[in-house]
Amino acid sequence: MVVPSATTPARQETVALLLPPPSPAIPTVDMSAPRGRGALSRQVARVCAEQGFFRAVNHGVPMPAGPAARLDAATSAFFALPAHDKQRAGPPSPLGYGCRSIGFNGDVGELEYLLLHANPAAVAHRAASINTSDPSRFSSVVNEYVEAVKQLACDILDLLGEGLGLKDPRFFSKLITETDSDSLLRINHYPPSCTIHKLDHDDKCKLKRIARTKAGNGGNPTVVGGRIGFGEHSDPQILSLLRANDVDGLQVLLPDVEGKDGWVQVPADSSAFFVNVGDLLQALTNGLLVSVRHRVIATACRPRLSTIYFAAPPLHARISALPEMVTAGTPRRYRSFTWAEYKKAMYSLRLSHSRLELFHVDDDNSDGSKGK
Repeated sequence: MVVPSATTPARQETVALLLPPPSPAIPTVDMSAPRGRGALSRQVARVCAEQGFFRAVNHGVPMPAGPAARLDAATSAFFALPAHDKQRAGPPSPLGYGCRSIGFNGDVGELEYLLLHANPAAVAHRAASINTSDPSRFSSVVNEYVEAVKQLACDILDLLGEGLGLKDPRFFSKLITETDSDSLLRINHYPPSCTIHKLDHDDKCKLKRIARTKAGNGGNPTVVGGRIGFGEHSDPQILSLLRANDVDGLQVLLPDVEGKDGWVQVPADSSAFFVNVGDLLQALTNGLLVSVRHRVIATACRPRLSTIYFAAPPLHARISALPEMVTAGTPRRYRSFTWAEYKKAMYSLRLSHSRLELFHVDDDNSDGSKGK
């Protein structure tokens, strides 16, 4: 039985706006840098170990033209539809159209979204309720984008494998290129915060302003008008690639120069991808790589549109720390589990819970054999 950790608070109701954003700066990785001597792979491994998050530029996915622009146009057209038309693509259980409610355990955010399986057949099935006039066109646009961003995810994972010195540098990327991969595509639409919008027929979807309060982030003061767009969480999959328009809102929880965690505002950059380590990658590397916690605060007077590709293995894939990551000095931290088992735990918890805590190896069972 999965028992949620009693020590992990759900801090979704409060907002901490950082004025001005503190250090450290968001690391940037130039994906077009020379690779002959391994400098790029070592850089990717280093930033994923130190911060679990970086900004990827010169990544090879065409912008503003190309699959990214076509997907943005298609999804913007969907979110501009009347509420009753959008509701035909829902409810999100877990895939489909959702408004404000996130998951099944009471989490909410000031957004509406589409959550799609990154599989051509699954996209085609859902497209009929998203674009009733031309579902095949919508499917084509989504699949084109997924192929482009999946290639980028594989490129990053192969660099990680090389930078970590894995016996098989392509181990990570092979997990997400399996035909039955469980990767997802999420498109989030955050309406402007300076006006009140009605996202559906229910009053629960009216956007609410949050007055000045204290956040769980060390009591830092908040600012009137800040709203939780998407609450604090880590991504459960292997790797996430986020691309957004030029509207701020994303924040990541990073250590400062004194080692204290604080929320760092990520400057918007519509030409870049923002890459973060997921829970599974932290488990596969025995905790060497960090699954970064992040959130979205809606403060702008323009809508924010973000698209996230969640690279995941097949449901049956077994997640266990790689042999290269386990030594006498760094014993196994997490027991072996399948992605399906981890998803089940994820759906049973609130958004802010630290799910990996449930899979820690018992102190009296350091070899990790228990629970396999």
